[in-house]
Amino acid sequence: MSNFRFDLTEEEKSYLKELVVQSISSGLNPNGETDGPTEPPTDTLKEQLGAFVTLKLGGQLRGCIGNVQGSGELYRTVWSMAHSAAFEDPRFPPVTSHEFDALDYEISILSPVEICPNPKLVEIGRHGLIMSSGRRSGLLLPQVPVEWDWDRETFLAQTCVKAGLPQNAWKDENTTLFWFEAVVF
Repeated sequence: MSNFRFDLTEEEKSYLKELVVQSISSGLNPNGETDGPTEPPTDTLKEQLGAFVTLKLGGQLRGCIGNVQGSGELYRTVWSMAHSAAFEDPRFPPVTSHEFDALDYEISILSPVEICPNPKLVEIGRHGLIMSSGRRSGLLLPQVPVEWDWDRETFLAQTCVKAGLPQNAWKDENTTLFWFEAVVF
C-alpha cells in the first residue's frame, strides 16, 4: 500500500470539528435554515477524500456514517456525514437537542481505497478494511480493532460479519478485501 502521507494542521482539525457541531446544530434547528458549511481555511480541505463522522454518547456509539471515496470537497463531505450520523443512521433514533451538548465527535479522513494484496499485511490500528462479496460489503475503520482489542484474524472475521458474510469469508477466493488508512481525530 502506498504510504498515506495526508495529514491535517491543528487549524484544519479545529475547523472540521466545528463544522460537525454546526452541521448537527443546524439539523436540530426547528427552522431548518442553514447556509451550509463556511469556506474552509485551506485548500487541503477541498480535496476529494472519504470521511466518516462517529458520534458517541457516554462512551457508547450513537451514530456513524461515512463516505469511503469522497464525493466532492472534503469539508462538504464532513458536513454531510455529520448530519447523516446524527439524523440518518438507521441503527439509532435521530439525535435530540438534549443529547447535543453531551456528544463526543470523531472524524476519520480516509486514504484512497486499494485491494489488499495479502491479509497477513493488515496492521491493527493502521488499516481499515472493506470486505466485499457479491452484493454484500462491510467496512470497519482502523480504530475499531484497537477499541475492541482484536487481533488481525478477529478483525478480518468481524469485517466479514459486518458485511453479512460468514466469519471465514475473507479466506474465500470470491471475497475481495480492500484496505485503507485514516487520519483520526
